[in-house]
Amino acid sequence: MGDAPHYDVIIIGTGAGGGTLAHRLAPSGKRVLVLERGDYLPRERDNWDSTAVFVRGQYRAPEFWLDKHGREFPPEVNYYVGGNTKFYGAALFRLRPEDFGELRHHDGVSPAWPIRYEDLEPYYTQAEHLYLVHGRHGEDPWEGPVSDQYAYPPVEHEPRIQQLSDDLEKQGLHPFHLPIGVDLTQDGDGRAAHSSVCIRCDRVDGFPCLVRAKSDAQVICVEPALRYPNVEMVTNARVTKLETDGTGRSVNTVVARIAGDEETRYSADVVVVACGAVNSAVLLLASANDHHPRGLANGSDVVGRHYMRHNNLALMAVSKEPNDTKFQKTLALHDWYLGADDWDYPLGGIQMLGKSDADQIHGEAPRWAGAVAPDMPFEVLAHHAVDFWLCGEDLPLPDNRVTLDGDGRIHLALDESNNIAGLKRLRHKLQHMLGHLGMHEHHLLPHSIYLHKGMPIGATAHQAGTVRFGDDPASSALDINCKAHEVDNLYVVDTSFFPSIGAVNPSLTAIANALRVGDHLLERLG
Repeated sequence: MGDAPHYDVIIIGTGAGGGTLAHRLAPSGKRVLVLERGDYLPRERDNWDSTAVFVRGQYRAPEFWLDKHGREFPPEVNYYVGGNTKFYGAALFRLRPEDFGELRHHDGVSPAWPIRYEDLEPYYTQAEHLYLVHGRHGEDPWEGPVSDQYAYPPVEHEPRIQQLSDDLEKQGLHPFHLPIGVDLTQDGDGRAAHSSVCIRCDRVDGFPCLVRAKSDAQVICVEPALRYPNVEMVTNARVTKLETDGTGRSVNTVVARIAGDEETRYSADVVVVACGAVNSAVLLLASANDHHPRGLANGSDVVGRHYMRHNNLALMAVSKEPNDTKFQKTLALHDWYLGADDWDYPLGGIQMLGKSDADQIHGEAPRWAGAVAPDMPFEVLAHHAVDFWLCGEDLPLPDNRVTLDGDGRIHLALDESNNIAGLKRLRHKLQHMLGHLGMHEHHLLPHSIYLHKGMPIGATAHQAGTVRFGDDPASSALDINCKAHEVDNLYVVDTSFFPSIGAVNPSLTAIANALRVGDHLLERLG
């Protein structure tokens, strides 16, 4: 196709990082080009079909990566405008202040960040307001200080979850309303008001939203940015390489294949990579040249290393009373986030998942054989299901890494036993409380359909850490503004920059950081 015009900024990727950055830069008048590997997600009935989304994996990218033993696995990745936010649960938590410092875990140390919680706090507030986060600061006694309350009230609990919250409080615990990004207006009874975009359905978690009520990056950021005449987007544009000038200090060409085969070369004053932690590392590694023989901006040899993806458990309890909840994702618990009376190390957090339905229960049936009463049909089990998500911190080990082989195939090495002792204790905490929470004490079933049907390594939804930022170029790839130490006009703004991941969903931190980097770029560009 030949050469394209020159831009002020090129952003590669439209997820929580890239999409938000485009939104920040759009009003500046600077010429911005957004390159997205995928297309718009089709709007169709299957968006809300459990079998299509979870069992068939209809929207998952049709590709396979290799583990450290060379075995193929299908990663949990989606290539659409909006990135993985099209399928995320929109749980938008802040990291705790302690997560920005060094934290000792049972299996090692979670390293300190080069910035503090206070540096990101104003951007957390902006991110919460931009992404329509519903919640109430002050309910979680362990959260950090805030400069402003959420702009939207919490999503009210439905009766069974309100009873769960009350029962947890009776145990001396501190449940709080889960912060969630939805375009919801509630009436006096907590129901979706007549004018509400969100209808409080049971499809929020893991499904794309057919009514555009979930705060994904496409709806919140990309489409509003494209209303500005200075912002363009090319879809089905897979960036294959970044080329540098003769000094190696500046990216002068972005090479992309359009619709699979047509190659186009773009240029910009600033190039921003936001492809997701695995694919951002892949792009930098694939861009090796004489000045950067180990990969672009990889003199420290950290690009691709320190991959993290949380230690997660999706679990289903069985309520003694029916659970008629539709919008279940409204409660969280962080009492053991940093430790417990009987454990000196962090355990992690508990939050609600979207409500199970009969199709999901059927999908799990082979794994649950013999685990539930034979006289309880799956439809009845689904009606009594209460679904939990347990999240523990994964540590950034240098050998948990992304590499490319000679054929350009992606390899992901992962120690799946890394720092799981705290998560096991967190599960035991929940298990021992079931009887006090109105649930059958021995029915806490692994709900792997929410993670990955095959190998655990395929659960890549919370991927982070492969292009970490820091003060020392010898141990990090990016500076505190997420600019490459070795390349003057190259930035990375997805979750790749994380030096540690904490034990909460990473999306809000990626969004807040994109706003922070956006302000830096606006100053740089004048």
